[in-house]
Amino acid sequence: MANGHGHGHTPAAWTGVIIAFIGFCVASAFIVMAKPVGFWAGIVIIFLGAIVGGIMRLMGLGAEPRGAKAPAKAQAQG
Repeated sequence: MANGHGHGHTPAAWTGVIIAFIGFCVASAFIVMAKPVGFWAGIVIIFLGAIVGGIMRLMGLGAEPRGAKAPAKAQAQG
């Protein structure tokens, strides 16, 4: 991490948050229009954002957990 702190500056975090934000917007719009089906569709989109972000993290596009050791190759070079 170049910035020294882990605030989710990764493709996995950004993708998950953007999808969840879209879900919040959908749910909010449909709750104002009093359409429960659209509201629940927005909630599903929010959870989809969490799932997509988690899958991307598992694919290596997220931040390493705190305390994770660097690979041996990186330690040998540094």
